[in-house]
Amino acid sequence: MAPAPFARMTPYGTEHLVALALTAVAAVLLVAWARRTPAEHRDLVLRRAGWVLLVNNLLWILWGFAPWSWNIDESLPLHFSDALRVLTPIALITRARWAVAVSWYWGLTLNLQSVLTPDVNYYLWPPLELAEYWIGHSTALLAPIVLCWGCGFRPSWRSYGLAYAATVAWAGVAFVGNLLSGANYAYLMHAPAGPSLLDVLGPWPWYLLVEAVVIAAVWAAMTWPFTRSG
Repeated sequence: MAPAPFARMTPYGTEHLVALALTAVAAVLLVAWARRTPAEHRDLVLRRAGWVLLVNNLLWILWGFAPWSWNIDESLPLHFSDALRVLTPIALITRARWAVAVSWYWGLTLNLQSVLTPDVNYYLWPPLELAEYWIGHSTALLAPIVLCWGCGFRPSWRSYGLAYAATVAWAGVAFVGNLLSGANYAYLMHAPAGPSLLDVLGPWPWYLLVEAVVIAAVWAAMTWPFTRSG
């Protein structure tokens, strides 16, 4: 069993602020690059980036199962961000509409919570753990931004329904995993230890219902501007 965490990343400390700044700059530069680059070359670069990201993310997931890092509360890939570690590269590689759609809604909302209110524990080697946290969460934010505003993806009401159904399904998987392991994947059993957006949604289990309603409303607002002329 891996040791208990010996430190945490301080929200809005130096590491967090640097990561936020780099992610914001990267978003602007990548969208500008995607718009100015010929589609064939742009798509080739994004596919290759997707493969690199997929290999990195799968290795990181496997790292969690290694004897030196195994922890029942952290190692199972049941957070929404864990699913995004696979979905985001698939979206970049294949441009499958289902993958792009789920990456769009999850990446810009559920994942954004982890960007703005990170819950990062250090267990073994902080530089690696910090880097992998931000690789996973920053790319999950950047990829849908580039695919939408750089490559022309447009969400639809069908995309909305697909993403919401995927969210309910994944929450069901995570909830069963929590019951079997006693863990708190996807924060379905209680809010994270540090400050988070869940703190303003009420106590458990009511915040789950409020969160479901808020997500439905926010995602509708993210969809409507792209569909109102149709």
